[in-house]
Amino acid sequence: MGPVGVQEMVVIFLVALLLFGPKKLPELGKSIGKAITEFRRAQSELKATFESHMRELEKENESIKEVTRSYTNDLYNSFTNYDSSYSDSALHQSDSLAAASNPPTVSASAPQGAESNVTVEAPANATVARNAPVEAPPATASQPAATEHSVNS
Repeated sequence: MGPVGVQEMVVIFLVALLLFGPKKLPELGKSIGKAITEFRRAQSELKATFESHMRELEKENESIKEVTRSYTNDLYNSFTNYDSSYSDSALHQSDSLAAASNPPTVSASAPQGAESNVTVEAPANATVARNAPVEAPPATASQPAATEHSVNS
């Protein structure tokens, strides 16, 4: 339905003239004009109120985004600091584990005729098997020979 043309306006005017009469028609026109003016004023007021509330919401939205960015950066920085301190302590622990699993070797001359079949090997994860046989060190001239014992649990 498009805009009201001239012919439609004439028909509406004639119907209103027949319904209300020539005395009431000017009063009716005046009241319709006032109603349209009041409607437009209320419409513009509502539009202005709506726009001001939208601006307030946009400002609140921006402040929430700013706070969120701040907390995200703080969280990221604290995680990065925690992660780097964890990496530093893990690096320190791996260095100490490497030093414990590979002790420095000191060579000493063994008495003549003594053989050393004892090997000390530490597993990479620094654990000892529970059912591993315990070997006694070889006997020297000043120590009597020890019998072999095994630990079984």
